[in-house]
Amino acid sequence: MHMHLLGIALTTALLAGCGGASDSEQAAQVPAADTAASAPATPASAGISDTDRAAIAAAVAGPWRTPANVARDDARNPVETLAFFGVTPRQCVLEIYPGGGWYSEILVPLLKDDGHYIAAVNNPATASNERAQAFYSEQNVALRAKFAANPEVYGEPEIRELDIANPVFGEPGTVDTVVTFRNVHNWLMAGTAEAMFKGFFDVLKPGGVLGVVEHRAAADVQPGDRSGYVGQAQTIAMAEAAGFVLEEASEINANPADTKDHEAGVWSLPPSYRLGDKDREKYQAIGESDRMTLRFRKPN
Repeated sequence: MHMHLLGIALTTALLAGCGGASDSEQAAQVPAADTAASAPATPASAGISDTDRAAIAAAVAGPWRTPANVARDDARNPVETLAFFGVTPRQCVLEIYPGGGWYSEILVPLLKDDGHYIAAVNNPATASNERAQAFYSEQNVALRAKFAANPEVYGEPEIRELDIANPVFGEPGTVDTVVTFRNVHNWLMAGTAEAMFKGFFDVLKPGGVLGVVEHRAAADVQPGDRSGYVGQAQTIAMAEAAGFVLEEASEINANPADTKDHEAGVWSLPPSYRLGDKDREKYQAIGESDRMTLRFRKPN
């Protein structure tokens, strides 16, 4: 799980765009009102082919993946999630805060030959305190080391360090797909959510996709909430305020066993187990959090 944002970082490296044709521009456009009214029981991918879905599955099955990460596939459903977002091997994909690289282990090899992967991370040098500086530095060093240790698998993925208060993710209109996994609560707590969604909108090509997975609260959360959960309607409203259109909401990553009322918030659950051994069996039985999975599109 991603920890709370600890400080504000400044942009130090951007802004290489991604070349090539946009797969997202070729995908079928579905009006948000129609999808909201008739969401299928089994969510549709955003127009990817069986061959592209097989490429995602092959990356998920890759022997380079960390065994501890593979063990969480059942809770995170990476093949279904990436297919739902319409990710293909030919795209330019920007991942927001990859953390330890759980999804990077899948996305970077998938995109290495015919696409381009970009990781957006915080710049530790300008964090607000020493604790934040140390955390971001350690995380960024570890991510770079992961990629460098296996160049045949990862190639040379791009890492961009950015300013949380004024996030500019790259040249406008240069990215096919932006994906973010379990980060929206951090931006709400830091007061940066509006700027983040605006940054996503700006960097995407017309017709590009924003894919969001987030811990789902029972309802909108109030300012100052530190549970780690966010309301689904609340998240949709933030994206729509930035100009996005909701194309489809999926239950791929839902967990009805999650009661969302835990002592240490979402971090009570696996894999964090913030309470240690306290009620560990109960939280283990619940599993990872209930999550919304949302696909937004930037209008053409």
